[in-house]
This record gives sequence, C-alpha cells and structure tokens, in this order.
Amino acid sequence: MTSSCIEAVSPDAPDVRALLDRHLALMQAQTPPESCHALPSEALKSDDIVLFGLRENGTLQGVGALKRYVDYGEIKSMHTFAELRGRGVARKVLGALLAEARAAGLRRVFLETGSGPEHAAARALYASAGFVTCGPFGDYSDDPLSHFMTLTL
Repeated sequence: MTSSCIEAVSPDAPDVRALLDRHLALMQAQTPPESCHALPSEALKSDDIVLFGLRENGTLQGVGALKRYVDYGEIKSMHTFAELRGRGVARKVLGALLAEARAAGLRRVFLETGSGPEHAAARALYASAGFVTCGPFGDYSDDPLSHFMTLTL
C-alpha cells in the first residue's frame, strides 16, 4: 500500500533542495537569462512564500510554491521528477497550492510558464485546472518566451 502526503516543506531539506536545483538548472538550460523566471531555492525562504512537497512512502515526488501578494497569489517552482511525470504528482501539488490560496483569502492566482513545446504539458495541466491565458502581471513584461495564465478562485 502506498502512502502519499502533501505538506509544507523547507527549501533547505536536502531532497527538496536537490529537486529545486534540478528545476532551476533545467529552466536555465531551456530559457535565456532575461526570460528565465525560476527562483533559486534561497529565494523560496520568504515569509510570503509557502512551498509544498508531495512524498510517496517518504520519497519526494514533486514540489510547488505559492507566493502571496496583497490581493493575489502566484504559482512558482512547480516541478516533478521527470521519471515520475504523468502520475498526477503535479496535479496534487497544484491542488494543495490552490487550497492554500483559498484559505489565505486570495481571489486570484497567476502563473508564468514557458511558451515553447517543452512546457506544453504544464500549460495543459494548468488549463485543465481552470487557468486561462492572460497578459503579463506584477513585474513581468511581455515576452514571447513566457505564457501567462490566471485563475479566479
């Protein structure tokens, strides 16, 4: 029997840091520096960010973060180990992040992801959760390598 658990995690935990470092390296390899908005693990140690991890039988499967602003949230650092993709890990993490946003009283959540084919699965996941394409938000500017999405809670 498998035991699955989603909980707030620290970016300092060795397995969490390793997955976040893997995510950052992949994003930096796929995107020029001026278009890469992935956060290093150190930036996730902020009072306005909660980082969730999904563990199955104690082994980390994926992570995702919610950055809270005054009146909205932003999904950041969603990543699942490549060999575990297609098993619903990201969907479960996203569900926990959206539940956290609702509990915090946020009325809208945004995200930025890549516009290329390597990000098609992520865009499909977000669309299936009700996110719709929108323009740049916050400090983002229009960038052909970015795809912006939002969800009203």
